[in-house]
Amino acid sequence: MSLNAYFAGLGAGAGLIVAIGAQNAFVLRQGLQRQYVAAVVLICVVADATLILAGVSGMGLAIKQQPALLQWLRYVGAAFLAVYGLMAARRAWQGESGLRPAEAGAASLGRVLLACLAFTLLNPHVYLDTVVLLGSLSTHYVDGGNWRFAWGACTASLLWFSALGFGARMLLPMFRAPHAWRVFDILVALLMFGLAALLLVQPLA
Repeated sequence: MSLNAYFAGLGAGAGLIVAIGAQNAFVLRQGLQRQYVAAVVLICVVADATLILAGVSGMGLAIKQQPALLQWLRYVGAAFLAVYGLMAARRAWQGESGLRPAEAGAASLGRVLLACLAFTLLNPHVYLDTVVLLGSLSTHYVDGGNWRFAWGACTASLLWFSALGFGARMLLPMFRAPHAWRVFDILVALLMFGLAALLLVQPLA
């Protein structure tokens, strides 16, 4: 059995997933805080796999035919990113340390998972990238190659989010200083505001 389709899916999936985004910033923060990391990684991987497999199954055309839904997601997603950006800016202003969640008030598992789902599913581009784009690319492979392509893309998601979430602990020495968290939260706030603006001004291809 040829593995060309699998590795093509692995490369295409990695190219889309590794790009800096709100979801990646959220997973990194949870990894640095060592808070519900396994659950967050699982949510991201399962959501990606579900969307990728839906695209390969032919759902891409259905997504493209729902412009009203994508527009609704655009505005809701932009509002969510803006609010999270304000929260990050507030943390930076107040100098809250992310390495002492028990003292600062740790978020509940439910709140963390809801935030993770929001970062994942309220971005209309995630549907265009996974369902439409990866689904379209998979059609270049026949005789089961489309499914090998899909599993390659799913593998990329699993490897990336596992490395991001569980590998974040390697950065812990750097983040023991409160000013490091201030810088991180400032960058997160700028990223969230920038992504929210892009959602509002960029046309959905």
